[in-house]
Amino acid sequence: MTTFVVRPHSRHAINAVRVHAAMAFWRLLILAGFFGLFLILILGRLTTLAIFEGSRAFGATGGAYVPERGDIVDRNGAPLARTIQGYAIWVNPDRLVNDPKELAAGLAKIFPDTPEAEFYAKLTAKEAGYLRKRAIPEEVRAVHDLGEIGIEFPRESERLYPQHDMAAHVLGFVSRDGKGALGMERVMDKHLRAPETRGKPVELSLDVRVQAALEIELANGMKSTNAKGAAGVILDARTGEVLAMASLPSFNPNRPVFANIPDNGEVIVDGRYPISRQTNFVTNRVFELGSTFKPLTVAAALDAGTVRNLAIRYDATAPLQIAGFKIRDTHPAGRWLNVPETLVQSSNIVTARIADNLGRERMEQMARNLEFDGRPSIELAERSHSIWPRNWARITTMTVGYGHGMAVTPLHLASAYAAMVNGGIWHPATLKKMKPGQKPVGRRVFSAATSARMRQLLRMIVVDGTGKKADALGYRVGGKTGSAEKPNAGGYARNLVVSTFAAAFPMDNPRYIIVAMVDEPKGSAETGFQRTAGWTAAPIVRRTVERIGPQLGIIPDTHRDVDVSELMPLLWSPKGGH
Repeated sequence: MTTFVVRPHSRHAINAVRVHAAMAFWRLLILAGFFGLFLILILGRLTTLAIFEGSRAFGATGGAYVPERGDIVDRNGAPLARTIQGYAIWVNPDRLVNDPKELAAGLAKIFPDTPEAEFYAKLTAKEAGYLRKRAIPEEVRAVHDLGEIGIEFPRESERLYPQHDMAAHVLGFVSRDGKGALGMERVMDKHLRAPETRGKPVELSLDVRVQAALEIELANGMKSTNAKGAAGVILDARTGEVLAMASLPSFNPNRPVFANIPDNGEVIVDGRYPISRQTNFVTNRVFELGSTFKPLTVAAALDAGTVRNLAIRYDATAPLQIAGFKIRDTHPAGRWLNVPETLVQSSNIVTARIADNLGRERMEQMARNLEFDGRPSIELAERSHSIWPRNWARITTMTVGYGHGMAVTPLHLASAYAAMVNGGIWHPATLKKMKPGQKPVGRRVFSAATSARMRQLLRMIVVDGTGKKADALGYRVGGKTGSAEKPNAGGYARNLVVSTFAAAFPMDNPRYIIVAMVDEPKGSAETGFQRTAGWTAAPIVRRTVERIGPQLGIIPDTHRDVDVSELMPLLWSPKGGH
């Protein structure tokens, strides 16, 4: 048997190993403790961010990013306004390591719309500042490749209007301090910025397909007539919802103008347009809309009973002289006219007689019922007050009857026509999409019987009268022309007119109202060198209806129409006399 003897120095070595092992163990344990504490701190911070910061960046559903300002979409969810994280390009001149001249030349190649000298001035300035307020990723990458550490690329919130100038007057824009400055951006500002609501897009009543069609046709009509401007609106006759609203010339809300810069008709500083283009002609400018008022006068007379028999004729053989004024017809018939002939031929003389029989009180009440005595009813803040007659004399009643002496907005007129054809119910116009099952606000202003009769008469105007060029095949369009001379200091300017066509379709079951207005059109070969609404505004309506009808689910049908058989015999014919 072998015996091992442990010498004293061996015991000392073993003890030393044990001590070192113990120290290593405790060091490892302490290190693990520090690591665990660090991990706990990281997890705690992440938890805090998730709970507190996350409530500002994510919705209650936990996942959808919520921007600093809510989105605006059309009735079908198409984006109209949204906030994104955009790139800016910032420079600290004190930190530059490269030659400013070389950098300026490189930047000018990336951004050819900015002079090299402008970049050089910013690169050599005493204070830090923007080289570019906004830049796309490709531009940022190109600047980054210049290899300059003094140039930074901060991310900043940016309000983007992806449809550019489409519906610009409805949407408006956001000011430099991030608040809504115009249009629905202004109206819905608190809602769009509130943390509890900005995660859900605001749905407007607009339809981008309908909006695009209206803007295109207004622009085409404006161009073909060399007009000063154009405006239009499309309403749902049953609810008052605005499907489209356009005012031309327009502006780009991505590049608004904040200062009052004189309008010289040209593109101005930094690609922006004159501030006058930001005026909404549909809601914030008033006009004498001429003969488009005539059907409203007839409707009021039918309701009041002052017109009972449409076959009764009125004297239109000569101008009507009243209070030192003469009321004339543009195209005198030189004979007596009944009510259908009055509207089909657009007689000022007979409409004035009908208004005179109606009387001031009932005429004024009709205008007040349609809210012609105030601002148009809609959410927008940019609304102009109508011009109401100061002294309502007998001659005032007569001239207002055919659309002179009172100025209203095109939206006023659209809402009035909706009530005239939808069964007699006036609805305030709205830019907010109605929820399923929501009942629109409304009140009766015409009887259902009067409304039915006016649908017949408006259809006759398009089939046989001044509105023939608005007749979109199969869509049963009805409406009325209006060509009004613009007032000036000396009375009325004969060479300056506002041409308007107010229409509804399909007239056998009216769903949509269209008002198209052309400001100061000039005669051209395309319009037969005519400036009147029948040649300038009516074709815009026809082309618009043909474009939007199928989009709105209305299929053209040439086998359906409004039954006007009982009224047709009342129209005068050169062959038969009537």
